[in-house]
Amino acid sequence: MKRVLFVCLGNICRSPTAHGVFEQLATERGVSVRVDSCGTGGWHAGEPPDARATAAAATRGYDLSPLRARQLASQDFDHFDYILAMDEQNLRDVEALRPADYAGHVGLFLDYTGQSGAEVPDPYYGGAAGFDRVLDLIEAASEGLLAELRDAADSSR
Repeated sequence: MKRVLFVCLGNICRSPTAHGVFEQLATERGVSVRVDSCGTGGWHAGEPPDARATAAAATRGYDLSPLRARQLASQDFDHFDYILAMDEQNLRDVEALRPADYAGHVGLFLDYTGQSGAEVPDPYYGGAAGFDRVLDLIEAASEGLLAELRDAADSSR
């Protein structure tokens, strides 16, 4: 079973959305994964996702309500095969903590849409349309990552 960690700044908008969407899509498609999310900053630790993110996700059938924010920890590199950041700054922050012997994949989540270097924009200071755009991007990247995981599982059989 592969283990995937999604990372954004505060773990209340983008990464919990990715967590909820990816986990549900993986379940629906029969892909066995362990999913979590976190932020590079810890000021929202223990809080639920932003109400706007939760509401936008619910309109598409995703439930973010059980999720709670937490901060990225050095132990995460021991527990996850994929650590996927929502933007370049968070990727740099993840890379700064990455142990030299980490054998997993660290990268941008939107690389799985075929758009190398693309970022999931932070919708926090915008309106509802920003949260819908985040969902569009996350659904597309989730499909790409799921395809990679399915292909890897098929080739290992």
